[in-house]
Amino acid sequence: MLKYLLESIVEDKKNSNQLSLLAQLFAALRPTSGDTSSQLPALIAVLQENPGLAAGLRDSILQLFGERHAVLLLATSGIYPATGVLSESLRRFSHKLLPETDEGTQLKDALREILHANDAKWLVETDVRDWQQIIHLLDFCAISRHENKTSLFADTLEALRVVAHRIAAAGLEPEMLRIDPSLENHGSPFSGVCQEALDLAKSIEMQFGSKTYHVETLKMDIAQIEVLVEQARATIAKIRKRAQQQGASFQLTFHLRRLLQHLDRLSTLGKLVASIAQREQSQCEAQIAQLWKDLAVAECQQNNLRQFWRQNAELVALRVTENAGRSGEHYITETRRDYFAMLRAAAGGGLAVALVAAIKINIASRGLAPLAEVLANCLNYGLGFVLIHLLHFAVATKQPAMTANAIAAAIGEIQDNPRERRRDLEPLVDLIARTIRTQLAAIVGNIGLAIPVAMLIAYCVLQMSGSHFINPDKAKHLLQDIDILKPSTLVFGGVAGICLFLAGLIAGYYDNLCSYSRIPERLFRLKWAQRWFGVPRWQRCCDYIRNNLGVLAGNFFLGFLLGGASGLGALLGLPLDVRHTTLSSAMWGYSLFALDFHLSWQLIVTTALGFLGIGMMNLAVSFYLALSVALRARNVDFTQRIHLLNAIARRFLRAPRDFLLPPKAGK
Repeated sequence: MLKYLLESIVEDKKNSNQLSLLAQLFAALRPTSGDTSSQLPALIAVLQENPGLAAGLRDSILQLFGERHAVLLLATSGIYPATGVLSESLRRFSHKLLPETDEGTQLKDALREILHANDAKWLVETDVRDWQQIIHLLDFCAISRHENKTSLFADTLEALRVVAHRIAAAGLEPEMLRIDPSLENHGSPFSGVCQEALDLAKSIEMQFGSKTYHVETLKMDIAQIEVLVEQARATIAKIRKRAQQQGASFQLTFHLRRLLQHLDRLSTLGKLVASIAQREQSQCEAQIAQLWKDLAVAECQQNNLRQFWRQNAELVALRVTENAGRSGEHYITETRRDYFAMLRAAAGGGLAVALVAAIKINIASRGLAPLAEVLANCLNYGLGFVLIHLLHFAVATKQPAMTANAIAAAIGEIQDNPRERRRDLEPLVDLIARTIRTQLAAIVGNIGLAIPVAMLIAYCVLQMSGSHFINPDKAKHLLQDIDILKPSTLVFGGVAGICLFLAGLIAGYYDNLCSYSRIPERLFRLKWAQRWFGVPRWQRCCDYIRNNLGVLAGNFFLGFLLGGASGLGALLGLPLDVRHTTLSSAMWGYSLFALDFHLSWQLIVTTALGFLGIGMMNLAVSFYLALSVALRARNVDFTQRIHLLNAIARRFLRAPRDFLLPPKAGK
């Protein structure tokens, strides 16, 4: 089949059906439905046995290159567009519905006729050495001998210039200058990369025109470009680091990743044209093979809307989780003093949650309209959690979404350091141990005070009014809601974990917004506030907003997420609700007192296990989601999972106290 198609391509002298025959040849290379491997080895065998067919295929491909321009393909394929996320999403969606037309002038359009969207998977899995061998058999580096203006080599030089100019322009974007004003100076590495690339292209053209080749000069030019590209990457890393303190827009994050893609493409094109000019055939073939594979995969995915949104969701997550990660460090205790401070803060949180639960019970007894009741519960939870923060109390279930990001940042640092990774796991194990014991302290503090305070409130109401705070039927219903034997109990605990995770992301978003929009500085400029409060007091208020806006927003919206879940379920007709461990433990205390503790010990045990199980679901779901998003946002594929689990197990067996109790005095 492959040999027949090759013969057809060679025999088609008029080229009227050339593109169609090339598309059929590529279709023959695709894996069959029952096999996952491509037919590249078979094509290699045919070309090795028939040098004439290889020469004919090469001439046909080069003729296609001569008839179509490759600048657009080489300079833009696989690189984020400058139009923005929404415009690109609309373009991809519309092009899925209505395919593009082939004007007959662009190599990009021809490649689209040859490739299919589902080719990306097997192209990624192919060995680049197979493509390199095919290029060698086709003597593809002979493109350097085709010097007409529409040749692939001429277009490669032009694409190099286009990418260079885009890098220089991108380095002067307002968002970049806001973070690093020094980029306006003439010493900008992005302008330097552009100038060196343009000089390289001009030098190669002059050498081609004079038929003289200065190999050492080309090598020095490429080395200089690589140095400047590395300086540009270092500048991008510096801007990202500064953006963590000053705040970053989604536009800047998107722009930086696009700029990195342009730097990678310029480096690839520069090495390719230099190897062609130097007649270094093996390097030329390897670079063409890798570039072809990257461009082919990019063209297959050019209208993939799901992948595009996944990539950009990771950009958003990176901005949010970096801010949440810095907040999470405050929820991980290290010293014995910090541990007991967290225990006291959690006890205060338990007291406050018992009051929030009492207000919720009172709201339910008012007979409000469904929407009014939902809004009242949302405000009750939201303002209650905000008050808990203002009083420097703590709620255990809010912490995992924050601490997971801090752990992800530590994993990212290990992943970036390939040397002695296994030894570097020990500090990470120590961080995880401190996190676990801090979480346990928070849970013990919350539940340890929420239950007795709830019973005390119920007792006071009974003494003052002569009747129980809640009636027996309501108490039985509350106990059924947290019975661990009821399937929905743990499921709704998982739903609450999702809400806690989202609240962590919201906190990170508002932290970034506070820095990016300069909210504290702009608030301080309010003249009427300075007159009313006085300049020193107003400055302290602005500083407080700078350090706490994200946490306050996260707490407030957490209340709306928890309070609105049941209302959303009722609106959609779905069995949707949430179970929060501290609130459930307070309800447990109210219910036991309302029933005068006259219930079976089995029900007491199953409901107690219920709110403990709810707590585990709250923590596990929110921690898992936050850790997954944080790792993906940092592009971390942690390969040391087994070593980490073994290290944690060894530490737990050797020193279980590290995971459960604070360090001993003096440590």
